[in-house]
Amino acid sequence: MNALRTDRLLLRRWRESDLEPWAAINADPEVREHLGPVLSRAESDASVRRFEADFERRGYGWWAVEVQATGELIGFAGLDDVEDELPFGGVEIGWRLARSAWGKGYASEAARAVLTFGFDVLRLSEILALTTATNLRSQAVMQRIGMTRDPARDFDDPSAPEGPLRPNVTYRIERSTQG
Repeated sequence: MNALRTDRLLLRRWRESDLEPWAAINADPEVREHLGPVLSRAESDASVRRFEADFERRGYGWWAVEVQATGELIGFAGLDDVEDELPFGGVEIGWRLARSAWGKGYASEAARAVLTFGFDVLRLSEILALTTATNLRSQAVMQRIGMTRDPARDFDDPSAPEGPLRPNVTYRIERSTQG
């Protein structure tokens, strides 16, 4: 599936015209606060190539998130395989939005569409969400979309340096809990 629609958002495949606004999002230190250093333009562009390759290979990944009323790219949302180096496997949901899009309910709206896709189209039995222990904004979104904390799967991110980005929490939701 190439696109998902909500009342206000279009989650779609990436376009060449997305590269500049996506790079601006990834160059914002506040957006990257819980993710690590800001990305260069080349690193940001490479991430879009990976997103598209993942879609081609497995049929899901990170969609570009656009505000339907304006056509503005405000970030991404989607599903990804849990990294191999983590102590558990599965599929995780995630989002990253421009600071200008924060506080408007876009993350929850996009995430609900992604959950529906994951459960109804991919027939996943469970979807996880992972973030740093200090990322309370993302944890609030996880709770709003019906996810619950799974402390047994909390972990230290092996790719993060010692410090606030290393301790991570895990949330989960099962298909059986969806209406």
